Amino acid sequence: PYLVQQNRRVGGEPIQSVAWPSHPILAGGQHVVVVGGGDTASDCVGTAFRQGAVRVTQLDIRPQPPEKEDKLSVWPYWATKMRTSSSQAEGAEREFQVATLEFIGEDGQLTGVKCCEVDEKRKPIAGSEFVIRADLAFIAIGFAGPAARGPVSELAGQMKIAIDSRRSKNVEANDRDYRTSVEKLYAAGDVRRGQSLVVWAIREGRQAARAIDEALMGSSVLPR
Repeated sequence: PYLVQQNRRVGGEPIQSVAWPSHPILAGGQHVVVVGGGDTASDCVGTAFRQGAVRVTQLDIRPQPPEKEDKLSVWPYWATKMRTSSSQAEGAEREFQVATLEFIGEDGQLTGVKCCEVDEKRKPIAGSEFVIRADLAFIAIGFAGPAARGPVSELAGQMKIAIDSRRSKNVEANDRDYRTSVEKLYAAGDVRRGQSLVVWAIREGRQAARAIDEALMGSSVLPR
């Protein structure tokens, strides 16, 4: 709810709502730790600084990328290189190849985050543990698609829905009509394609709606 609250605050709306009935979360005067290396983590970093955080540390389990990308070796995929977002440029301390082990607290208040270094297979390196002071911590690692064990896998098992053999967590459905192996059951977005951007979820949702409309009505005027 941290970023949701800030968006509502900037928009002049009440920060509390039915969806997020939470107390205000503010980073002013705090030592902040952000777990994750993606866009959401970067948003948390920037928001924390603008709220007046004393220090912001960002933890990324991935190795530090090279300064220059090798486009030819990875084409047509996105080339990896060291990038610094505008939020990180505000002063974030970035730790790479680091895993979060434990949140440490005293009297119900967070005081630190216990971490360790990891090898190229993301396995903890013995004796590398360290603690970062933290008054506030954000976990921003949701860019992982459907959980291997969760509602999607349980539903797939109960209804005998085929799972994509290439991506064992995802429901099998094509990108033409989004039909699954079960009649009258459709799948779109992350549950079908895996972790991706919200624009893909919107696009696939629209296309799936049109496919369902066509199946029911024989034709559709919905946009594709």
